[in-house]
Amino acid sequence: MRRSVLFINLSEYEHWCEELEVEEWLGGAGAGIKLLREHVPSSADPLGEDNAVILSTGLFTPAYPMASKCVGMFRSPLTGMMGESHAGGRVATSIANAGYLAVVVLGRAEEPVYVVVNNDRVHFRDARAIWNVRDSIVVGRIIAKREGGAGVRSVLRIGAAGSNLVRYACVNTETYRHFGRLGMGAVFGSKRLKALVISGRGAFKPERLSCYRRIYREIFSRITSWKEAKKYYTLGTAANVQPLNEIRALPSMNLKRTSFSGASGISGEAFAERVLGRRVACSHCPVACIHIGALRVPYGDEPYFYKTLMVGYDYELIYSLGSMLGIGSAEDVLRLINQVERLGMDAISAGVALAWATEALERGLVSRRETIEELRFGRVEGYLRAIEHIASGANEFYRALGMGVEHASREYGGQEFALSFGGNEMPGYCTGYGAYIGYLIGSRHSHLDGGGYELDQKLAKEGRRLSPEELVDALVSREIEKQLLSTLVVCFFARSIYTPALVAQAFDPLGLELTPEELMEIAGRIYAEKQRYRLELGYSPEKLRVPERAVEQEALGVSLSREYIERALSYFAEKYL
Repeated sequence: MRRSVLFINLSEYEHWCEELEVEEWLGGAGAGIKLLREHVPSSADPLGEDNAVILSTGLFTPAYPMASKCVGMFRSPLTGMMGESHAGGRVATSIANAGYLAVVVLGRAEEPVYVVVNNDRVHFRDARAIWNVRDSIVVGRIIAKREGGAGVRSVLRIGAAGSNLVRYACVNTETYRHFGRLGMGAVFGSKRLKALVISGRGAFKPERLSCYRRIYREIFSRITSWKEAKKYYTLGTAANVQPLNEIRALPSMNLKRTSFSGASGISGEAFAERVLGRRVACSHCPVACIHIGALRVPYGDEPYFYKTLMVGYDYELIYSLGSMLGIGSAEDVLRLINQVERLGMDAISAGVALAWATEALERGLVSRRETIEELRFGRVEGYLRAIEHIASGANEFYRALGMGVEHASREYGGQEFALSFGGNEMPGYCTGYGAYIGYLIGSRHSHLDGGGYELDQKLAKEGRRLSPEELVDALVSREIEKQLLSTLVVCFFARSIYTPALVAQAFDPLGLELTPEELMEIAGRIYAEKQRYRLELGYSPEKLRVPERAVEQEALGVSLSREYIERALSYFAEKYL
């Protein structure tokens, strides 16, 4: 089976298509890592002309429910390693309907541009007039109004953080969805690419319709009867705030604590009761886990006169801009999320960076001269202005903070409480060895790689402990399993539904015959290819820094040992690299 890949060369203002055989790598992360290795050499500067952005869809897009994610691949300007970020919404459907498996953006434009892909036509538009528009939401509105367009359309764009090369700048799409982690927005900015518009008017047609209908009904039935679907529809991922707080696994105030006294004010229940405005779903998803808060903002000097901003929220944003900063009000968390979203930066990295800066100010490592604002846990106003300072690079301190907390702590001190794993800021789980070792060995230093936070909770509930070697084997096995979902590209929420056996059946009406065993071989090959690429980029587990603060804290009632972590890393390097 062959699928089309669209190449866009910004340096030459040209485009072309190539055919890709999909049996070996499928789509999504598989096609993404293949294309990344072919087009981004290990010598490439993450912010240089040689870096590329690969947007890869799955072969299940738009055939089956919950297969609507798009994989973004690039060399990360935050970590220097492989960057992989997934976005929902309708990006993948737009690309698929335009007739492509993937889109590859190469080179660097001479002047700011945005690119419009309309099925088989590609247009390079002058973006000089909007390059300095700071608000990514406004950028999207300007371009959408200018371009119009029919079919399924997606506008991928950057705000001030991307234009100013903040290393954890994100790419916003569909207002509430993002390629968030690892700095794809900075790569857009380095290429002088303000936005990428993709419109597709094609339609999906299975090869064997009757068989397709049967499989589709089965998948749809499994999803709609799945007990977790109601949880994610009702409260979204914000439902995790209270349970994690109760087991002391909610990082708070730069992980000085593992629970937060104000958690009830930022719980999923509090958001639903006080600010929930509506729910939306990614393309072709019946769950609708995306929760949008209605934030009332007063107009200047007009009494009792408000505008309403609709702001998306989820667990990771509530952690990073809530408990991590000591903010206990749902409304204040929405204000911070809105600020981060407008300026276009990853909320997790931004929140962790601000938490480190707050403690650095408390300890006297930096002064008000550097921070400009009075950064104090629980005080939202200073953080709102500090986010602006990061996006604009207001001074040397904020420019360092915009390069990530790992870099800032090397410059100003405080590495022992700089919560960075492999250069990527810590996600919202302090559950123990599975989480922390998973962050270190995962292909993108993410909690989503091996799901260590889930494994920690499972083991604690069962009263079991694993040796470092057993834990690493379990984490790697989980990550390999997830590679299959990342090739389709299926939302990880549906991992219990899209088993290898079901995936093999679902490929049949699409004209691709693969056994469950062959599918897992492909998943293992993709994982191995990612590790090879990371080694070429200089990845070495022995050189990774484990934050002192993370080891100091008990996790699920267990004291952590640095020796355990070091033994796990040595075993991983010996067996898997």
